[in-house]
Amino acid sequence: MKSNFLIGATNSGCGKTTITVGLLRALKNKGFKVQPFKCGPDYIDTQYHRLAAGADSINLDTWLASNGHVGRLFQHYGSTAEVSIAEGVMGLFDGFNRMQGSSAHVAQITGLPVVLIVNAKSMAYSAAPLLYGYLHYCKDIHMAGVIFNQVGSGRHAQLLESACKDVGMQCFGMVPKMRDMEIPSRHLGLTLENTALIERIIEKAAQTVQEHINLDALLEATAHAASSPSTHTAATFRQPLSTKDSFSPSAHPKNRQRIAVACDEAFNFVYRENIDRLHEWGEVSFFSPIHDGEMPPADFLYLPGGYPEFFLPQLSNNQSMLQSVRTHIEQGGRTLAECGGMMYLCSHIIDAEGLPYPMVGVLKQKATMQGMRLHLGYRHFRLNGAEWKGHEFHYSTIMNQTTGAPPVADTIQYDAQENPASTPIYIYKNLLATYTHLYWGNQSIFNLF
Repeated sequence: MKSNFLIGATNSGCGKTTITVGLLRALKNKGFKVQPFKCGPDYIDTQYHRLAAGADSINLDTWLASNGHVGRLFQHYGSTAEVSIAEGVMGLFDGFNRMQGSSAHVAQITGLPVVLIVNAKSMAYSAAPLLYGYLHYCKDIHMAGVIFNQVGSGRHAQLLESACKDVGMQCFGMVPKMRDMEIPSRHLGLTLENTALIERIIEKAAQTVQEHINLDALLEATAHAASSPSTHTAATFRQPLSTKDSFSPSAHPKNRQRIAVACDEAFNFVYRENIDRLHEWGEVSFFSPIHDGEMPPADFLYLPGGYPEFFLPQLSNNQSMLQSVRTHIEQGGRTLAECGGMMYLCSHIIDAEGLPYPMVGVLKQKATMQGMRLHLGYRHFRLNGAEWKGHEFHYSTIMNQTTGAPPVADTIQYDAQENPASTPIYIYKNLLATYTHLYWGNQSIFNLF
């Protein structure tokens, strides 16, 4: 039996991620081959999914990519799985423009039934009109049922069951209030220091899921449900994922490229589909700016985002690595540096206490963690005749932006509402650096240069 569903919620903070990783691990422990997905541009939750399921999580984002591309991604990566679970983003209908880009939008495109997570704290029979609204609001979406979180007592559970019965929505489980199951702050991320903590949380979440959610009923209710997407898109999504329908014939470099990708505790904010495209375009070598002595020989260097601020002494003290990256860029090697990767190329990174750590130095700016403030949102810009889309998520700030390598003079980044964003783009020789994490699963990154 093949089962597929999307974990949605009424709002952020309902426990989507905790219940999702609990389901992934519980089903994996039962011997199912599980494939995780994540709605939206998040590159942190996907790492939790990978730990829980033992498989890379795939982003499904209808702003970063076309509806057709998203549909093909789901079919491609979910084709060999016994259970595919997509974790939603924010509330079920919250998108960049009303419902556009929401978890519900992804459910429409893929035909995934929705399992709704409701935080039942301070709510009992009032769940009935809430569930009724979600059940009937959008006819294109199949609401498979609900899981209540933060259930306080047996009496509380009875009232919630009554609400489900009166509305006609199936209840798959009642998750009680649990301590020590909160995913750490997103800025702590998956560093070596807290991976063991996250693993304990995942195992505890899996145990809770097994005890309080009827997995058999959930799998039965969502069996084969993704085989029939909504009628206006079904023909498109029957197409297999292939480079022919994702890229133009000129997208691939004429010759196989040597591609170096930074990948370690400090640099790990990547989209799986981006990496798959790199494998198609050349020979990919992964290396660690923390642990290795130098970068491998490369025609193209990719420095993704991550947590360089947690490893400043190690990065700064690895002089041979700093020199090898500096030499690659100064000699005209093509390089894309995103967020943490861009910070690594600055002259210094200043930690939260004000201590400066020398870095590669091809960008003369300094990056600082002092006065941390979240910068968040979709970004897009035009360069070399193409539209580029991505997502910005960081707490650091670039200092001295008017000195050294300047932002591209005639290229402005915009948010999803077409408002100009203050996010700079730096170009130096064949280097492009920006805070934006780009998605190129449906185009060639080599067209940037």
